[in-house]
Amino acid sequence: MIRGGPHAAGRPYAASRHTTELAHAYRECKRIAAEHGRTYFLATRLLSAERRPAVHALYAFARMVDDIVDHAETDVAQHYPGDTRERELPEHGPAGELDLIEKQLRIALELGVPDQGAAGPQEVWQSSAPTARDRTPRSMILLAVADTIHRYDIGAQHFWTFLDSMRMDVPGTAHFRDRYATMIELRRYMTGSAAAIGLQVLPILGTVCPIAEAEPPAAALGEAFQLTNFLRDVAEDLDRGRVYLPTDELAAFGVDHNLLMHCRHTRRTDPRVRRALAHLIAINRDIYRNAEPGIDLLEPRVRPAIRTAAVLYANILDRIEAADYAIFSHRAVVPRHHRLRVAARHFAAATRRGA
Repeated sequence: MIRGGPHAAGRPYAASRHTTELAHAYRECKRIAAEHGRTYFLATRLLSAERRPAVHALYAFARMVDDIVDHAETDVAQHYPGDTRERELPEHGPAGELDLIEKQLRIALELGVPDQGAAGPQEVWQSSAPTARDRTPRSMILLAVADTIHRYDIGAQHFWTFLDSMRMDVPGTAHFRDRYATMIELRRYMTGSAAAIGLQVLPILGTVCPIAEAEPPAAALGEAFQLTNFLRDVAEDLDRGRVYLPTDELAAFGVDHNLLMHCRHTRRTDPRVRRALAHLIAINRDIYRNAEPGIDLLEPRVRPAIRTAAVLYANILDRIEAADYAIFSHRAVVPRHHRLRVAARHFAAATRRGA
């Protein structure tokens, strides 16, 4: 029996006067997931059809926020060319963009969602945003994610926690950080940037136990994915003035910011950096091991998708090692043929077990 709350399996995608808007919104989220999250999108293909739109919506929301944080004002305008209302606000800038997104999502959740027959998110855009009828990517993402939160009874606090962590990436905000002294400090950041994502997804997946029991490993898996990203993207993060690897862990191997910048400029990995990366990869793999038992707490039909995602993300660490930690000269990528093979193997194993 599926447990984990009265809506663990999700409410049906009921027909309503908003069906067209919602369908368009979820299609936009699917497009974003397919374009930007190759490993993530492949794993979702193993989910049942009714679960995929919700997962795509969560991915698109996180991606939208990441893009705002990671790019300058002109880049934000290029990503969301129709969203002129936001760019005209006096508080414009990444911090203002995040505040606006939180405000819009809170309003959407307060007013209700389409299949309740009440004023839904689309009314929010039509009453408060003159450009809403343009069906901008942002308005569509917010429409889909508000519907997803309602449909699966996801705790809205996970979205506010996520946005708070994203504000830590924005210069000028009260909690801005461009580096982290210890793993404890970094994990505080990942509570919002990664663990909260795992907790958002959990109600969509469903569990075979009370959902609270599955939350710690779900949060750990989110952290494992995030740390893998940090290890893979050291060079890109340096270009943005950020270091997401704990400075005390790096210092133990004689690595500081100047050495990392030297490696970035020369595109060569210093032996001290190589040893530090090997150490942090071992820590990352330990987080994966702690998260792995939680997969068996999920509803059987979704386990192949999550195992696939976990294996493929961990494979990024293998690729970093296989390239002799050359993270400053190229980005570690799991080849498409390998991703397909792993997905097929887990799906076949689940089929044999009758999941």
